[in-house]
Amino acid sequence: MKILIPLAAAALLAACQSASTSMSTPEEPARATAALQPTKGSKAFGEATFEQVGDKVRVIVFAQGLKPEAEHGFHIHEAGDCSSGDGMSAKGHFNPHAKPHGDPKSAERHAGDLPALKAGKDGRAKIDVTVDAISIGQGDGNIVGRGLIVHADPDDYKTQPTGNAGARIACGVIKAG
Repeated sequence: MKILIPLAAAALLAACQSASTSMSTPEEPARATAALQPTKGSKAFGEATFEQVGDKVRVIVFAQGLKPEAEHGFHIHEAGDCSSGDGMSAKGHFNPHAKPHGDPKSAERHAGDLPALKAGKDGRAKIDVTVDAISIGQGDGNIVGRGLIVHADPDDYKTQPTGNAGARIACGVIKAG
């Protein structure tokens, strides 16, 4: 009888542990945000959210104060620094895999090459896109602590290394959370 009680207690404890692990909730996906602030002389601003979805990242951006009915280059930049007033302190495009600048739909592009923001008549733009080559909080493609830039002009996806997208009209720093 003395042996049966400890065995029963051990079996009961094992069953409880098994039930609690099978009922645990899935881990929340990694997320990041960036508040886009106007650079000197600009009125463009907005916000971006990033969510890890498997090996890709969903990017949702709302921006306003853009040139109406115009396309604006949009990139993740190397440094999370918007202190210069013109966005140049964010340095060049985020490019951890040493690829040429290119179309976001191509495998041959900077990790930071994102689809353009297309402003409507009201100067507002929204994108909701899932991209590869970047990640949140891990690996070579980690975007946390990087800069996010909206450009004045469209990206031609050809000119190296910038896409000839013009002045930096909004800048933000990508932060975990």
